[in-house]
Amino acid sequence: MKADYKNWMPKGMVAGFACAATVFLILTIVFAALPISANVKTVTVVISGVATIFFLIVTVWMFLMYRAFSYDGKRKMSRQIIDGVASYVNIPDGGKGLDIGCGSGALTIACAKRNPNATFTGIDRWGKEYASFNKALCENNSKAEGVSNTTFMQGDAVKLPFEDETFDAVTSNYVYHNIPSRGRQAILLETLRTLKKGGCFAIHDIMSNMKYGNMQEFVHKLKDMGYEEVHLIDTTKGKFMTGFEAAWMGLSGSALLVGRK
Repeated sequence: MKADYKNWMPKGMVAGFACAATVFLILTIVFAALPISANVKTVTVVISGVATIFFLIVTVWMFLMYRAFSYDGKRKMSRQIIDGVASYVNIPDGGKGLDIGCGSGALTIACAKRNPNATFTGIDRWGKEYASFNKALCENNSKAEGVSNTTFMQGDAVKLPFEDETFDAVTSNYVYHNIPSRGRQAILLETLRTLKKGGCFAIHDIMSNMKYGNMQEFVHKLKDMGYEEVHLIDTTKGKFMTGFEAAWMGLSGSALLVGRK
């Protein structure tokens, strides 16, 4: 049995855009052949032709993303990122970790492997936009990896169902930028609320000013709140990806917020 972590670019989405490109191409050909007035023909052919080009470009972009993220492909960016984030998580025996937005369980399981004498909880809302990601998939992946120190549950990152200072580590990867919010720093604070004093955190996301506001100020805010250690690490300059990859993939601004409370 092999773990199936799926792909961050859903195959169904790639197929959907490819189908749309094909449909508009057929419409372009049909409109061009119809015995209609020249003006109407020009308008319909141009509109359907532009739509064809648009969907074709997006399809190619999605396919390249799919190939780069694939766990079985050559680039394996997803695996590199997951292992990279997990490398910052070290908690004591008997401790507890929380992975927010666990998806297919990849980061939860990676952290559990690195800390076999601790337990890790993965939480996700498993929305319809990622329909192939679910609790059963996470549990099956844990079994496939021979990992028994994980549990998974449904929940909301904006309001976590845990008491203050419950966990020895909290992690997340490319989750919060997907949440419609004008206050993602508040979501970070909600995550860190559940962390014990002395616990570690590793949160990776697209932390651009547009999505998060000034993260350097947030780092200083955490230090003023008494956090022992806080670092904001740019992951687009060779750590997890190159600047070129970040640019064409739409991942510019990706950074890792790590430290200890």
